[in-house]
Amino acid sequence: MILDRIVAEKREEVARLKRETPPAELAARVRDLPPVRPFGEALSGKDCAIVAEIKGRSPSRGVLKAVFDPPKIAAVYGSGGAAALSVLTDGPFFGGDKAHVAAVRKVVSLTVLRKDFIIDACQVYETRLIGTDAMLLIARLLEGSQIEEYLQLALSLDLDTLVEVHDRPDLEKALAAGAGIVGINNRDLGTFATDLKVTLDLLPSIPEGPIVVSESGIRTRGDIETLSAAGVRAFLIGETLMAAADAGAKLREPMGGKGTGSP
Repeated sequence: MILDRIVAEKREEVARLKRETPPAELAARVRDLPPVRPFGEALSGKDCAIVAEIKGRSPSRGVLKAVFDPPKIAAVYGSGGAAALSVLTDGPFFGGDKAHVAAVRKVVSLTVLRKDFIIDACQVYETRLIGTDAMLLIARLLEGSQIEEYLQLALSLDLDTLVEVHDRPDLEKALAAGAGIVGINNRDLGTFATDLKVTLDLLPSIPEGPIVVSESGIRTRGDIETLSAAGVRAFLIGETLMAAADAGAKLREPMGGKGTGSP
């Protein structure tokens, strides 16, 4: 299973990180960092908040952009009306790099979510150090106690956290841990097929309070309208934008053709 391979690779990456920079040093280095740009705040109060994703490839579709230029893509997303950015930092499977965060932040003022596979507290410190404003936690990969621990650690570092769920047990774990931003991923982690029904089925079980983000498989204005009718107001869109010949136009399509024009 692809997820098992990703986690195995991530464990090796975490071990290298700890050897190169001990956790105590990571913790010390975050003390004097500049303020973050609140991720949750950027999604709130909007009818259609798009988190536009930057990634070079995916396990399901392979290479998404023949010429992969994260700053250029970020500028297009900024002028196209994105509320926030999601930047993949996993290299082996998604063509990402931690250096992409700094490169992107030089060209846009949008808040940035780090999308990776967080399995250790040292990665939470690293997330803050590389310049991101929020991080992804995948409930399927973590025990409830770990989610709670990493949420609290992120809060102490001023990071927002999107806790991603794929089914009802994931959702129960995320809510019990106190997730304030819940991402419902419509992608099956086994087959990588997508179905918006995942969001529609889980949404009624989420109480008032958490921000809900529907992720994956969102391709058209019709998809946005279906999810909006159910009460979703924030949407993470990745492969649809990355594979588009004109990413700016594709980004404006779900919003009814409107862009802010302000990166």
